[in-house]
Amino acid sequence: MKIRHSIKSAKTRERSCLVVRRKRRLYVINKKQPRYKTRQG
Repeated sequence: MKIRHSIKSAKTRERSCLVVRRKRRLYVINKKQPRYKTRQG
């Protein structure tokens, strides 16, 4: 999982990317292609 400063570029990569907030952190989750998983914060 990559840690990024900006999640905006990560969420627009593919349609199936979802932005989720968990424990004050932002995650980008993609079930179809897990290589797009990222985290911020």
